[in-house]
Amino acid sequence: MRIVYLPNNRCRNVVWLLLLLTITSCNLLESSPYDARVTGDTGINARNVARIEKALDGKSSFRFAFISDTQRWYDETEAFVAHLNSRDDVDFVLHGGDVSDFGVTEEFLWQRDILNELKVPYVVLLGNHDVLGNGVQVYRRVFGEENFSFMAGDVKFICLNTNALEFDYSNPIPDFSFIKAQLKDDNPAYRRTIYAMHVAPGDEQFNNNVADVFHLYVKLSPGILCGLYGHGHTFAEADKFGDGIIYYETPYIGKRFYLMFTINAEGYSYEPVYF
Repeated sequence: MRIVYLPNNRCRNVVWLLLLLTITSCNLLESSPYDARVTGDTGINARNVARIEKALDGKSSFRFAFISDTQRWYDETEAFVAHLNSRDDVDFVLHGGDVSDFGVTEEFLWQRDILNELKVPYVVLLGNHDVLGNGVQVYRRVFGEENFSFMAGDVKFICLNTNALEFDYSNPIPDFSFIKAQLKDDNPAYRRTIYAMHVAPGDEQFNNNVADVFHLYVKLSPGILCGLYGHGHTFAEADKFGDGIIYYETPYIGKRFYLMFTINAEGYSYEPVYF
């Protein structure tokens, strides 16, 4: 084997070249799309819940738009925001989950930035696609806890994580402790209830082993009005348990369609809206 000795100055040049390549190559490395590092606006649900509760305190009538499954359909989500901003008769937007397709951090941030252009407050539920990768951590950082509730007038919206399959049935989903605590609320304004979730009972994502228990809690809820869900990418209206409580599914935003609900002292009504 022949050994080649470099002059001292050439050795120094090689060392500096290697060092330079090491430093500059760091700029070529990209972080993982699942790194869960969030930049920009966070804690959106809590902040917007405060806005909703303040604006609707003491009111017996209000209107809200129910959308879901905006993942992948960025242009259509932007069109929805522009459409809703052209209206002056909507109090808030309820998003049924799946803002991301693969749980990628940037997907959450892109959708957040689009929805932040809404003139009215909005809240977002956790969808099954949002659970992929490190999506739960990103969702919690950007939007908040996966189980939450808020008051709109005298109606409590109980918003639940129902994506049992994505959690391998290792977590209590639905979280009955959370639901039970909501029903014990002694707020004198609380007279009626709406349940919101991403997947509904009967879906393979739902823990149907406890569907009857879930149904029991629904029936025990003060003034139950209806249930709301997304996930199926279509419109549906179904009496899931044959007791007259209707569950409404709103389609994915790619269909340029959402449901508009009107709540008043007599009850509720809804209409499909195309944009």
